[in-house]
Amino acid sequence: MNHRLHLKLEQLERATERLLASAEALGPDSSKAPAPGSWSANQVVHHLLFIEGNIVQYIQKKMHAEEMLPKVGMLTRLRARVVRLLLRLPGFKYKAPRGVATLTNAGNLPSLPELRQNWETTRRQLERLLNEFPGRQLNRAIFPHPRSGRITIYQVMEFLLDHLLHHQQQMNRITKTLRPGAVVRNAVEA
Repeated sequence: MNHRLHLKLEQLERATERLLASAEALGPDSSKAPAPGSWSANQVVHHLLFIEGNIVQYIQKKMHAEEMLPKVGMLTRLRARVVRLLLRLPGFKYKAPRGVATLTNAGNLPSLPELRQNWETTRRQLERLLNEFPGRQLNRAIFPHPRSGRITIYQVMEFLLDHLLHHQQQMNRITKTLRPGAVVRNAVEA
């Protein structure tokens, strides 16, 4: 695996573990929404798992096609940086795409232990994908991000990390609401 991708994967692993630990620390309250119309900790975990799983599946499909991917333009690079910045802003709320929000808002989500296990499986798929990713495609557009446009595998990893850290802020707010006396760790250190 490319060294830069390896470092991003390690950061993503640490941030994921912190987020899951935050959700698990809520115990049975992890499935409880802090306010009407808000997501529970389980819904946040489900959302992140769903996004990562779909990205992994899409990239695997593109890799098997073995076509030469297009280059990423300057406008796309700029939009990707803006999205990264917005995801890192404290308290900034970003509307999830309709299909994603609808699925996450649906009831009957798996339990937190099941979500953890599913995420571990998805993460190992991502790791295999990064290990097999062709060097000639590293700076090519592999994934169509809904707001940034077609981004590289490096930008995909940055997005996954920033997206997770954005939702760690949400998890901190959930914890603060459901467990007012709990100490919330700052997760921006990834």
